[in-house]
Amino acid sequence: MKTLTTEDIVKATGGRIVYNNGNSRAFTGISIDSRTIKEGEMFIALRGARFDGHDFIYKALERGNGVLVNCPPPEPVKGKTIIYVKNTLNALQDIAHYIRINSNIPVVGITGTNGKTTTKELIASILSARFKVLSSSGNLNNQIGLPLSITKLRNEDEVIVLEMGASAPGDIKELCRIAVPDYGVVTNIGPAHLEGFGSIEGIRNTKLELLDTVRTVIVNADDRFLVEGLSGFKGKIVTFGIVNQADIFAKDIEIGEKGSYFLLCMNIDDCIEVNLNIQGIFNIRNALAAAAIGNIFNMSLPEIKNGLESFKGVPMRLEIKELKGATVISDVYNANPASMEEAIRELVRLKRGRAIAVLGDMLELGSYAEGAHRKLGALMTELPVDVFIAVGPLMGIAESVFSKTGRQSFRTANASGAGEVLINLFKEGDTILIKGSRGMEMEKVMEAKR
Repeated sequence: MKTLTTEDIVKATGGRIVYNNGNSRAFTGISIDSRTIKEGEMFIALRGARFDGHDFIYKALERGNGVLVNCPPPEPVKGKTIIYVKNTLNALQDIAHYIRINSNIPVVGITGTNGKTTTKELIASILSARFKVLSSSGNLNNQIGLPLSITKLRNEDEVIVLEMGASAPGDIKELCRIAVPDYGVVTNIGPAHLEGFGSIEGIRNTKLELLDTVRTVIVNADDRFLVEGLSGFKGKIVTFGIVNQADIFAKDIEIGEKGSYFLLCMNIDDCIEVNLNIQGIFNIRNALAAAAIGNIFNMSLPEIKNGLESFKGVPMRLEIKELKGATVISDVYNANPASMEEAIRELVRLKRGRAIAVLGDMLELGSYAEGAHRKLGALMTELPVDVFIAVGPLMGIAESVFSKTGRQSFRTANASGAGEVLINLFKEGDTILIKGSRGMEMEKVMEAKR
Protein backbone atom coordinates (compact mmCIF):
# COMPACT_ATOMS: atom_id res chain seq x y z
CA MET A 1 0.00 0.00 0.00
CA LYS A 2 1.02 3.60 -0.47
CA THR A 3 2.27 4.76 2.91
CA LEU A 4 -0.24 6.84 4.85
CA THR A 5 0.72 9.18 7.65
CA THR A 6 -1.25 10.07 10.74
CA GLU A 7 -2.01 13.39 9.07
CA ASP A 8 -3.34 11.59 5.97
CA ILE A 9 -5.69 9.48 8.10
CA VAL A 10 -6.98 12.52 9.97
CA LYS A 11 -7.43 14.50 6.76
CA ALA A 12 -9.28 11.63 5.05
CA THR A 13 -11.58 10.77 7.95
CA GLY A 14 -11.96 13.96 9.95
CA GLY A 15 -10.87 11.90 12.94
CA ARG A 16 -9.27 13.08 16.18
CA ILE A 17 -5.94 11.84 17.48
CA VAL A 18 -6.45 10.36 20.93
CA TYR A 19 -2.88 9.21 21.45
CA ASN A 20 0.28 9.07 19.33
CA ASN A 21 3.07 10.01 21.74
CA GLY A 22 3.51 13.34 19.98
CA ASN A 23 4.97 11.77 16.85
CA SER A 24 3.71 11.56 13.29
CA ARG A 25 3.54 7.92 12.26
CA ALA A 26 3.53 6.14 8.92
CA PHE A 27 1.24 3.18 8.21
CA THR A 28 2.16 0.56 5.63
CA GLY A 29 -1.31 -0.92 5.25
CA ILE A 30 -4.88 -1.15 6.49
CA SER A 31 -6.29 -4.21 8.27
CA ILE A 32 -9.69 -5.15 9.70
CA ASP A 33 -8.52 -8.54 11.02
CA SER A 34 -6.39 -8.65 14.17
CA ARG A 35 -5.42 -12.26 13.34
CA THR A 36 -3.65 -11.32 10.11
CA ILE A 37 -2.51 -7.76 10.74
CA LYS A 38 1.08 -7.12 9.67
CA GLU A 39 3.85 -5.03 11.17
CA GLY A 40 3.28 -1.33 10.58
CA GLU A 41 -0.38 -1.54 9.57
CA MET A 42 -3.34 0.36 11.00
CA PHE A 43 -6.23 -1.67 12.41
CA ILE A 44 -9.75 -0.37 11.77
CA ALA A 45 -12.18 -1.67 14.38
CA LEU A 46 -15.34 -2.44 12.41
CA ARG A 47 -18.61 -3.44 14.04
CA GLY A 48 -20.86 -6.13 12.56
CA ALA A 49 -23.96 -8.05 13.55
CA ARG A 50 -21.87 -10.81 15.17
CA PHE A 51 -18.56 -9.14 15.99
CA ASP A 52 -16.98 -5.96 17.26
CA GLY A 53 -13.43 -5.14 16.24
CA HIS A 54 -13.04 -3.06 19.38
CA ASP A 55 -12.75 -6.35 21.30
CA PHE A 56 -9.44 -7.01 19.53
CA ILE A 57 -7.72 -3.62 19.72
CA TYR A 58 -4.92 -4.68 22.05
CA LYS A 59 -4.33 -7.85 20.04
CA ALA A 60 -4.04 -5.75 16.87
CA LEU A 61 -1.60 -3.34 18.50
CA GLU A 62 0.84 -6.15 19.24
CA ARG A 63 1.95 -5.86 15.60
CA GLY A 64 0.11 -2.89 14.14
CA ASN A 65 1.22 0.71 14.44
CA GLY A 66 -2.17 2.07 15.36
CA VAL A 67 -5.94 1.68 15.58
CA LEU A 68 -8.88 3.64 14.31
CA VAL A 69 -11.86 3.39 16.65
CA ASN A 70 -15.16 4.97 17.64
CA CYS A 71 -14.71 3.86 21.25
CA PRO A 72 -11.15 4.53 22.50
CA PRO A 73 -9.58 1.85 24.71
CA PRO A 74 -9.33 2.65 28.42
CA GLU A 75 -5.54 2.72 28.30
CA PRO A 76 -3.24 3.79 25.45
CA VAL A 77 -0.39 1.60 24.26
CA LYS A 78 3.02 3.24 24.33
CA GLY A 79 4.37 4.04 20.89
CA LYS A 80 1.05 3.29 19.14
CA THR A 81 -1.39 5.70 17.51
CA ILE A 82 -5.08 5.83 18.40
CA ILE A 83 -7.47 7.86 16.25
CA TYR A 84 -11.15 8.41 17.09
CA VAL A 85 -13.86 8.63 14.40
CA LYS A 86 -17.64 8.63 14.61
CA ASN A 87 -18.07 5.62 12.33
CA THR A 88 -15.24 3.20 11.53
CA LEU A 89 -16.83 1.79 8.34
CA ASN A 90 -17.27 5.29 6.96
CA ALA A 91 -13.67 5.99 7.92
CA LEU A 92 -12.44 2.94 5.95
CA GLN A 93 -14.39 4.16 2.94
CA ASP A 94 -13.08 7.70 3.34
CA ILE A 95 -9.48 6.47 3.50
CA ALA A 96 -10.02 4.47 0.30
CA HIS A 97 -11.57 7.50 -1.40
CA TYR A 98 -8.63 9.65 -0.27
CA ILE A 99 -6.17 7.14 -1.75
CA ARG A 100 -8.12 6.94 -4.99
CA ILE A 101 -8.46 10.69 -5.65
CA ASN A 102 -4.78 11.22 -4.87
CA SER A 103 -3.65 8.43 -7.19
CA ASN A 104 -4.50 10.12 -10.51
CA ILE A 105 -4.77 6.78 -12.36
CA PRO A 106 -7.77 5.34 -14.25
CA VAL A 107 -10.33 3.17 -12.46
CA VAL A 108 -12.52 0.53 -14.12
CA GLY A 109 -15.68 -0.53 -12.29
CA ILE A 110 -17.52 -3.75 -13.20
CA THR A 111 -21.10 -4.49 -12.19
CA GLY A 112 -24.02 -6.59 -13.44
CA THR A 113 -26.03 -9.57 -12.27
CA ASN A 114 -23.70 -12.31 -13.48
CA GLY A 115 -20.09 -12.55 -14.64
CA LYS A 116 -18.60 -9.68 -12.63
CA THR A 117 -15.71 -11.61 -11.10
CA THR A 118 -14.76 -13.43 -14.30
CA THR A 119 -14.94 -10.21 -16.33
CA LYS A 120 -12.80 -8.40 -13.75
CA GLU A 121 -10.17 -11.13 -13.89
CA LEU A 122 -10.21 -11.15 -17.70
CA ILE A 123 -9.73 -7.38 -17.79
CA ALA A 124 -6.82 -7.60 -15.35
CA SER A 125 -5.28 -10.39 -17.43
CA ILE A 126 -5.43 -8.26 -20.58
CA LEU A 127 -4.23 -4.99 -19.06
CA SER A 128 -1.37 -6.68 -17.16
CA ALA A 129 0.51 -7.14 -20.42
CA ARG A 130 1.25 -3.43 -20.47
CA PHE A 131 0.26 -1.94 -17.12
CA LYS A 132 0.73 -2.53 -13.40
CA VAL A 133 -2.81 -3.43 -12.36
CA LEU A 134 -4.50 -3.45 -8.96
CA SER A 135 -7.64 -5.56 -9.08
CA SER A 136 -9.97 -6.40 -6.22
CA SER A 137 -9.30 -9.85 -4.75
CA GLY A 138 -11.89 -12.57 -5.27
CA ASN A 139 -15.32 -11.02 -4.99
CA LEU A 140 -14.45 -8.20 -2.57
CA ASN A 141 -17.13 -6.03 -4.11
CA ASN A 142 -19.18 -4.50 -1.30
CA GLN A 143 -18.94 -1.52 1.07
CA ILE A 144 -16.15 -3.25 3.01
CA GLY A 145 -14.39 -5.30 0.33
CA LEU A 146 -14.10 -2.58 -2.30
CA PRO A 147 -12.45 0.04 -0.07
CA LEU A 148 -10.14 -2.60 1.37
CA SER A 149 -9.06 -3.42 -2.18
CA ILE A 150 -8.27 0.23 -2.90
CA THR A 151 -6.10 0.47 0.21
CA LYS A 152 -3.79 -2.14 -1.39
CA LEU A 153 -2.76 0.37 -4.08
CA ARG A 154 1.00 0.47 -4.64
CA ASN A 155 3.09 3.37 -5.90
CA GLU A 156 3.84 1.50 -9.13
CA ASP A 157 0.20 0.68 -9.98
CA GLU A 158 -1.15 2.29 -13.15
CA VAL A 159 -4.76 1.01 -13.37
CA ILE A 160 -7.36 -0.04 -10.79
CA VAL A 161 -9.95 -2.69 -11.72
CA LEU A 162 -12.79 -3.12 -9.23
CA GLU A 163 -15.83 -5.37 -8.98
CA MET A 164 -18.97 -3.63 -7.72
CA GLY A 165 -21.77 -5.69 -6.19
CA ALA A 166 -25.18 -4.58 -5.00
CA SER A 167 -28.02 -6.03 -3.00
CA ALA A 168 -30.18 -2.91 -2.57
CA PRO A 169 -30.80 0.47 -4.26
CA GLY A 170 -28.04 2.98 -3.65
CA ASP A 171 -25.27 0.39 -3.28
CA ILE A 172 -23.55 1.14 -6.60
CA LYS A 173 -23.89 4.89 -6.01
CA GLU A 174 -22.05 4.48 -2.70
CA LEU A 175 -19.29 2.37 -4.25
CA CYS A 176 -18.88 4.94 -7.01
CA ARG A 177 -18.53 7.68 -4.41
CA ILE A 178 -15.64 5.75 -2.92
CA ALA A 179 -13.90 4.57 -6.10
CA VAL A 180 -14.87 7.29 -8.63
CA PRO A 181 -14.56 4.99 -11.67
CA ASP A 182 -13.70 6.49 -15.04
CA TYR A 183 -14.92 3.48 -17.02
CA GLY A 184 -17.84 1.21 -16.25
CA VAL A 185 -18.75 -2.29 -17.43
CA VAL A 186 -22.28 -3.66 -17.03
CA THR A 187 -22.31 -7.37 -17.88
CA ASN A 188 -26.08 -7.98 -17.83
CA ILE A 189 -29.28 -7.46 -15.86
CA GLY A 190 -31.14 -10.41 -14.37
CA PRO A 191 -33.18 -11.41 -11.31
CA ALA A 192 -30.98 -11.65 -8.23
CA HIS A 193 -31.26 -10.26 -4.68
CA LEU A 194 -34.88 -9.42 -5.50
CA GLU A 195 -35.56 -9.42 -1.78
CA GLY A 196 -33.56 -6.18 -1.62
CA PHE A 197 -34.44 -4.63 -4.98
CA GLY A 198 -38.13 -5.49 -5.22
CA SER A 199 -38.19 -5.75 -9.02
CA ILE A 200 -36.03 -6.31 -12.09
CA GLU A 201 -36.39 -2.58 -12.82
CA GLY A 202 -34.95 -1.88 -9.40
CA ILE A 203 -31.95 -4.04 -10.24
CA ARG A 204 -31.34 -2.19 -13.50
CA ASN A 205 -31.72 1.22 -11.89
CA THR A 206 -29.22 0.29 -9.19
CA LYS A 207 -26.60 -1.16 -11.57
CA LEU A 208 -26.92 1.92 -13.77
CA GLU A 209 -26.16 4.24 -10.85
CA LEU A 210 -22.70 3.74 -12.36
CA LEU A 211 -23.69 6.16 -15.15
CA ASP A 212 -23.68 9.12 -12.78
CA THR A 213 -19.89 8.79 -12.37
CA VAL A 214 -18.27 7.17 -15.42
CA ARG A 215 -17.51 8.91 -18.69
CA THR A 216 -17.51 5.67 -20.73
CA VAL A 217 -19.73 2.62 -20.21
CA ILE A 218 -19.34 -0.82 -21.80
CA VAL A 219 -22.62 -2.76 -22.01
CA ASN A 220 -24.02 -6.04 -23.28
CA ALA A 221 -25.83 -5.36 -26.59
CA ASP A 222 -27.57 -8.74 -26.32
CA ASP A 223 -29.37 -7.56 -23.17
CA ARG A 224 -32.01 -5.24 -24.61
CA PHE A 225 -33.48 -4.51 -21.17
CA LEU A 226 -30.08 -3.23 -20.07
CA VAL A 227 -29.53 -1.15 -23.22
CA GLU A 228 -32.96 0.48 -22.86
CA GLY A 229 -31.85 1.84 -19.49
CA LEU A 230 -29.04 3.90 -21.07
CA SER A 231 -31.42 6.54 -22.41
CA GLY A 232 -30.16 9.97 -21.46
CA PHE A 233 -26.56 8.96 -20.72
CA LYS A 234 -24.30 11.73 -22.04
CA GLY A 235 -21.03 9.80 -22.03
CA LYS A 236 -19.59 7.31 -24.50
CA ILE A 237 -21.31 3.92 -24.92
CA VAL A 238 -19.37 0.89 -26.17
CA THR A 239 -21.33 -2.29 -26.85
CA PHE A 240 -20.33 -5.95 -26.97
CA GLY A 241 -22.37 -8.93 -28.06
CA ILE A 242 -22.91 -12.11 -30.01
CA VAL A 243 -26.49 -11.87 -31.28
CA ASN A 244 -27.21 -8.17 -31.71
CA GLN A 245 -25.09 -5.63 -33.58
CA ALA A 246 -22.25 -4.43 -31.35
CA ASP A 247 -18.95 -2.54 -31.44
CA ILE A 248 -17.04 -5.57 -30.11
CA PHE A 249 -18.43 -8.92 -31.22
CA ALA A 250 -17.71 -12.62 -31.66
CA LYS A 251 -18.42 -14.75 -34.71
CA ASP A 252 -17.66 -18.26 -36.00
CA ILE A 253 -18.14 -19.59 -32.47
CA GLU A 254 -17.29 -23.21 -31.74
CA ILE A 255 -17.96 -24.57 -28.24
CA GLY A 256 -15.70 -27.38 -27.03
CA GLU A 257 -15.72 -29.54 -23.93
CA LYS A 258 -13.23 -27.36 -22.07
CA GLY A 259 -13.58 -23.96 -23.67
CA SER A 260 -14.52 -22.19 -26.87
CA TYR A 261 -13.08 -20.92 -30.12
CA PHE A 262 -14.25 -17.73 -31.82
CA LEU A 263 -13.20 -14.76 -33.87
CA LEU A 264 -12.94 -11.62 -31.74
CA CYS A 265 -13.81 -8.62 -33.91
CA MET A 266 -13.46 -4.88 -33.36
CA ASN A 267 -15.12 -4.34 -36.72
CA ILE A 268 -15.92 -6.49 -39.74
CA ASP A 269 -12.32 -6.63 -40.97
CA ASP A 270 -10.36 -6.38 -37.71
CA CYS A 271 -10.63 -9.84 -36.14
CA ILE A 272 -8.40 -12.34 -34.38
CA GLU A 273 -8.80 -16.00 -33.40
CA VAL A 274 -9.26 -16.64 -29.68
CA ASN A 275 -9.20 -19.97 -27.84
CA LEU A 276 -10.91 -19.26 -24.52
CA ASN A 277 -10.06 -21.75 -21.77
CA ILE A 278 -13.29 -21.36 -19.80
CA GLN A 279 -16.70 -22.92 -20.39
CA GLY A 280 -19.98 -21.34 -21.42
CA ILE A 281 -21.35 -19.04 -24.10
CA PHE A 282 -21.84 -16.42 -21.37
CA ASN A 283 -18.10 -16.40 -20.77
CA ILE A 284 -17.58 -15.41 -24.39
CA ARG A 285 -19.63 -12.31 -23.58
CA ASN A 286 -17.48 -11.72 -20.50
CA ALA A 287 -14.40 -11.99 -22.73
CA LEU A 288 -15.89 -9.46 -25.15
CA ALA A 289 -16.52 -7.01 -22.31
CA ALA A 290 -12.90 -7.39 -21.21
CA ALA A 291 -11.70 -6.96 -24.80
CA ALA A 292 -13.65 -3.70 -24.99
CA ILE A 293 -11.70 -2.34 -22.03
CA GLY A 294 -8.45 -3.52 -23.62
CA ASN A 295 -9.37 -1.64 -26.78
CA ILE A 296 -10.12 1.53 -24.81
CA PHE A 297 -6.66 1.28 -23.26
CA ASN A 298 -5.16 0.97 -26.77
CA MET A 299 -4.13 -2.66 -26.34
CA SER A 300 -3.42 -4.44 -29.62
CA LEU A 301 -5.54 -7.38 -30.74
CA PRO A 302 -2.66 -9.84 -30.14
CA GLU A 303 -2.26 -8.45 -26.59
CA ILE A 304 -5.99 -8.83 -25.95
CA LYS A 305 -5.93 -12.37 -27.38
CA ASN A 306 -3.00 -13.35 -25.13
CA GLY A 307 -4.72 -11.91 -22.06
CA LEU A 308 -7.92 -13.82 -22.75
CA GLU A 309 -6.20 -17.11 -23.56
CA SER A 310 -3.94 -17.04 -20.51
CA PHE A 311 -6.91 -16.87 -18.13
CA LYS A 312 -7.83 -20.27 -16.67
CA GLY A 313 -10.99 -19.46 -14.75
CA VAL A 314 -12.20 -18.52 -11.26
CA PRO A 315 -12.48 -21.19 -8.54
CA MET A 316 -16.01 -22.52 -7.85
CA ARG A 317 -17.37 -21.02 -11.06
CA LEU A 318 -18.17 -23.49 -13.85
CA GLU A 319 -15.16 -25.68 -13.11
CA ILE A 320 -14.96 -28.92 -15.06
CA LYS A 321 -13.92 -31.85 -12.88
CA GLU A 322 -13.75 -35.62 -13.18
CA LEU A 323 -15.46 -38.02 -10.77
CA LYS A 324 -14.79 -41.71 -11.40
CA GLY A 325 -15.41 -41.49 -15.11
CA ALA A 326 -18.17 -38.87 -14.91
CA THR A 327 -17.82 -35.21 -15.90
CA VAL A 328 -18.77 -32.73 -13.17
CA ILE A 329 -19.64 -29.08 -13.82
CA SER A 330 -18.99 -27.48 -10.45
CA ASP A 331 -20.57 -24.03 -10.31
CA VAL A 332 -21.13 -23.74 -6.59
CA TYR A 333 -20.23 -20.14 -5.80
CA ASN A 334 -23.72 -18.69 -6.18
CA ALA A 335 -26.96 -18.91 -8.14
CA ASN A 336 -29.83 -16.81 -9.43
CA PRO A 337 -32.45 -17.59 -12.09
CA ALA A 338 -30.37 -16.31 -15.00
CA SER A 339 -27.13 -18.06 -14.04
CA MET A 340 -29.01 -21.25 -13.18
CA GLU A 341 -30.60 -21.38 -16.63
CA GLU A 342 -27.23 -20.81 -18.32
CA ALA A 343 -25.64 -23.59 -16.27
CA ILE A 344 -28.42 -26.08 -17.04
CA ARG A 345 -28.12 -25.35 -20.75
CA GLU A 346 -24.38 -25.94 -20.45
CA LEU A 347 -25.09 -29.27 -18.74
CA VAL A 348 -27.30 -30.32 -21.63
CA ARG A 349 -24.78 -29.16 -24.19
CA LEU A 350 -21.96 -31.16 -22.59
CA LYS A 351 -23.93 -34.33 -21.81
CA ARG A 352 -22.56 -37.59 -23.16
CA GLY A 353 -24.38 -40.14 -21.00
CA ARG A 354 -27.10 -39.00 -18.61
CA ALA A 355 -27.46 -35.34 -17.61
CA ILE A 356 -27.78 -35.12 -13.81
CA ALA A 357 -28.70 -31.77 -12.24
CA VAL A 358 -27.90 -31.37 -8.54
CA LEU A 359 -29.38 -27.99 -7.69
CA GLY A 360 -29.70 -26.09 -4.43
CA ASP A 361 -32.11 -23.32 -3.50
CA MET A 362 -31.75 -19.91 -5.13
CA LEU A 363 -31.83 -17.57 -2.14
CA GLU A 364 -32.65 -13.86 -1.63
CA LEU A 365 -35.45 -13.81 -4.20
CA GLY A 366 -38.13 -12.65 -1.76
CA SER A 367 -41.69 -12.98 -3.05
CA TYR A 368 -40.32 -14.12 -6.44
CA ALA A 369 -38.77 -17.27 -4.98
CA GLU A 370 -41.62 -19.74 -5.50
CA GLY A 371 -42.33 -18.59 -9.07
CA ALA A 372 -38.64 -18.63 -10.02
CA HIS A 373 -38.15 -22.20 -8.80
CA ARG A 374 -41.37 -23.38 -10.45
CA LYS A 375 -40.19 -21.81 -13.73
CA LEU A 376 -36.83 -23.56 -13.37
CA GLY A 377 -38.55 -26.90 -12.95
CA ALA A 378 -40.61 -26.22 -16.09
CA LEU A 379 -37.45 -25.35 -18.03
CA MET A 380 -35.87 -28.68 -17.13
CA THR A 381 -38.95 -30.55 -18.33
CA GLU A 382 -38.31 -29.05 -21.78
CA LEU A 383 -34.63 -30.01 -21.82
CA PRO A 384 -32.99 -33.46 -21.84
CA VAL A 385 -32.18 -33.49 -18.13
CA ASP A 386 -32.34 -37.14 -17.07
CA VAL A 387 -32.02 -36.93 -13.28
CA PHE A 388 -32.77 -34.07 -10.88
CA ILE A 389 -31.56 -33.98 -7.27
CA ALA A 390 -33.23 -31.04 -5.53
CA VAL A 391 -31.55 -29.58 -2.44
CA GLY A 392 -33.64 -27.48 -0.07
CA PRO A 393 -37.33 -26.58 0.25
CA LEU A 394 -37.40 -24.07 -2.61
CA MET A 395 -35.78 -26.43 -5.08
CA GLY A 396 -38.37 -28.96 -3.93
CA ILE A 397 -40.90 -26.78 -5.76
CA ALA A 398 -38.90 -27.23 -8.96
CA GLU A 399 -38.76 -30.98 -8.33
CA SER A 400 -42.54 -31.16 -7.99
CA VAL A 401 -42.82 -29.79 -11.53
CA PHE A 402 -40.01 -31.90 -12.96
CA SER A 403 -41.28 -35.13 -11.42
CA LYS A 404 -44.42 -34.99 -13.56
CA THR A 405 -42.27 -35.98 -16.54
CA GLY A 406 -41.70 -39.39 -14.98
CA ARG A 407 -37.96 -38.90 -15.05
CA GLN A 408 -35.91 -39.77 -11.98
CA SER A 409 -35.86 -37.13 -9.25
CA PHE A 410 -34.98 -36.83 -5.57
CA ARG A 411 -35.34 -34.31 -2.74
CA THR A 412 -32.77 -33.76 0.00
CA ALA A 413 -32.54 -31.28 2.85
CA ASN A 414 -28.91 -30.34 2.32
CA ALA A 415 -25.88 -30.72 0.08
CA SER A 416 -24.40 -33.60 2.07
CA GLY A 417 -27.60 -35.56 1.59
CA ALA A 418 -27.51 -34.80 -2.13
CA GLY A 419 -23.95 -36.11 -2.23
CA GLU A 420 -25.04 -39.41 -0.71
CA VAL A 421 -27.76 -39.77 -3.35
CA LEU A 422 -25.43 -38.83 -6.16
CA ILE A 423 -22.54 -41.07 -5.17
CA ASN A 424 -24.79 -44.15 -5.35
CA LEU A 425 -26.53 -43.03 -8.51
CA PHE A 426 -24.09 -41.75 -11.11
CA LYS A 427 -22.37 -43.91 -13.71
CA GLU A 428 -19.27 -43.59 -15.81
CA GLY A 429 -20.01 -41.30 -18.75
CA ASP A 430 -22.65 -39.22 -16.93
CA THR A 431 -22.45 -35.42 -16.91
CA ILE A 432 -23.29 -33.80 -13.56
CA LEU A 433 -24.09 -30.16 -12.77
CA ILE A 434 -23.75 -29.00 -9.15
CA LYS A 435 -25.04 -25.50 -8.48
CA GLY A 436 -26.88 -23.44 -5.84
CA SER A 437 -26.72 -20.27 -3.80
CA ARG A 438 -23.67 -19.78 -1.58
CA GLY A 439 -25.72 -20.37 1.54
CA MET A 440 -26.54 -23.89 0.35
CA GLU A 441 -22.84 -24.94 0.55
CA MET A 442 -23.15 -27.04 -2.60
CA GLU A 443 -19.41 -27.81 -2.59
CA LYS A 444 -20.24 -30.44 0.06
CA VAL A 445 -21.93 -32.57 -2.60
CA MET A 446 -18.50 -33.65 -3.82
CA GLU A 447 -17.39 -34.65 -0.30
CA ALA A 448 -19.63 -37.73 -0.20
CA LYS A 449 -17.86 -41.12 -0.18
CA ARG A 450 -19.11 -44.24 -1.91
